[in-house]
Amino acid sequence: MNSECCCKKTKERSEEEYKSLINRLSRIEGQIRGIKGMVEKNAYCTDILIQSSAVSAAINAFNKELLANHIKTCVAQDIRDGKDETVDELVATLQKLMK
Repeated sequence: MNSECCCKKTKERSEEEYKSLINRLSRIEGQIRGIKGMVEKNAYCTDILIQSSAVSAAINAFNKELLANHIKTCVAQDIRDGKDETVDELVATLQKLMK
């Protein structure tokens, strides 16, 4: 089995991919803690909303990176292996992301 494949709903990521995703998530986590602090300190609503919007953008960037990696590795490998159901799974995932 190819370690890059999404077998049994798990995936072994390269060190580079892992670090990149974890770094993005750590920054998002810090942003969320910052927003929580703003609420606790009764910050002005628009200031909180601007920070919340930045978190949304950061999560979208995380999703784009993860999706691109998924398509390049898991989906491509499954298609090469004749697992056509992976395309249906990808379509369903994209529909959920685009709500």
